[in-house]
Amino acid sequence: MDNMTREQVDRLINEHFAYEAADGVEGVLGSLAEGAEHEVIPSPMGALKDRARIRAFYEMLFRDLKGERVTPVRRLYGEDFVVDEAVWHGHIADGRPFLCDGRSGPVSFRLLHIFEFRDGRIARENVWCDLAAIQRQLGCVPGG
Repeated sequence: MDNMTREQVDRLINEHFAYEAADGVEGVLGSLAEGAEHEVIPSPMGALKDRARIRAFYEMLFRDLKGERVTPVRRLYGEDFVVDEAVWHGHIADGRPFLCDGRSGPVSFRLLHIFEFRDGRIARENVWCDLAAIQRQLGCVPGG
């Protein structure tokens, strides 16, 4: 894992999540390596490599989502990566990132992160969210 111990990787990921929980854009960006790739799936923004675009994504996300807690499910360690599975609980103020413009309400949904590392920071973060669960809880089924 980029010559990082499991403890160092856990600390980096947990700090990254803490910055996200506190809506700390600067902290989130600080946990990313130069040239890091960030992608949320599904997202119309696609894979982001430009720091300004990653910042814009997080600013939009922090406006629209207010987390209450995260329930860890499991964390799996590979040679150069970590897979983190959790359930996010909170409130969505505007469902636009989830194709539910203007919808709001409490939600809980599964998140799957895959992290890769470089120079003691996160070099790649891919995030999958259970879009169907979010849309169902917001009462929004596209095309329905």
